[in-house]
Amino acid sequence: MPLMKLYFTPVLLLLALSCPAWVVSRSLPPMPNGQMTGSCVFYARTLLENITNLLTRMFSGMNCTRHNMELNLKTRTPTVCSPQGSVCSGETTSAFDRESCMSDIGKDLSHYYKVLSALPDSDGTLGSSVLLPLKELMENCFRSSNPTAWNSAPVGHSSTNGFNQRQRLCKIMKGFQVRTITINRAIGYMSLGEHTN
Repeated sequence: MPLMKLYFTPVLLLLALSCPAWVVSRSLPPMPNGQMTGSCVFYARTLLENITNLLTRMFSGMNCTRHNMELNLKTRTPTVCSPQGSVCSGETTSAFDRESCMSDIGKDLSHYYKVLSALPDSDGTLGSSVLLPLKELMENCFRSSNPTAWNSAPVGHSSTNGFNQRQRLCKIMKGFQVRTITINRAIGYMSLGEHTN
């Protein structure tokens, strides 16, 4: 599983949150022409809030910010989901490719679902706060992007010790948080319908 380990810095998060090209909407009516609906915006926002809360709660005794993050490198979500004319990803995009964006988001969601499902969750916190909203987002907004991905069985539980499991979960959750910020922005952009002009 190709994962990229990066040092997480507040600057990276600030960059991801402050790029003015994307606007995330709170509530929009369903749009019949295949655009994202307000419910997709809601599911994505809920997932991001839950991931952020879990990072704060679960790793309060561990300095999670000092650890690397793991990102899924099998997709190009930040690049293919950039709005037309955006330079947020370091590349200027000439046209928004909704189909590629939807496909890569679906692959990312599937990847994180499989990885997180494989980790031990003795108290059910990961399942209720992250896996459940992740599954709702996949089933309600990305079913056609990668239909078999979330029906697959989890990879299996790791046999590493408790500290190493927490450290790995910290890295995965930090990477997932950054990717979920990108996904939220892309969904918000698609829900506004600006890419169809």
